[in-house]
Amino acid sequence: MLFSNIGKFAYRINTLFNEFYFVDKQDKKSILITFGANLRRLRLANGFTQEQLANELGIEISQISRIERGVINTSVTTLYAISKTLQIDVSELFNFQK
Repeated sequence: MLFSNIGKFAYRINTLFNEFYFVDKQDKKSILITFGANLRRLRLANGFTQEQLANELGIEISQISRIERGVINTSVTTLYAISKTLQIDVSELFNFQK
């Protein structure tokens, strides 16, 4: 079935965002910065420039830059598109142990 993992994916994302919602402002900033650093590391490891990734996703280059610097949060749909474009599991973006 084409959408067999959608429920599992949605549950993981929902759990992550519920946890994110209930942390204080300083922790949120730290999470955004770490997430952005993970995105940059994974983007570079997969041989993408910010421009190439932005073009693949149909978004502005500046949005990739702001996400990577932890300046803005991003949507679940953009997270999903990033993971598919980079051919990674979305959970790799949230691996804060590295």
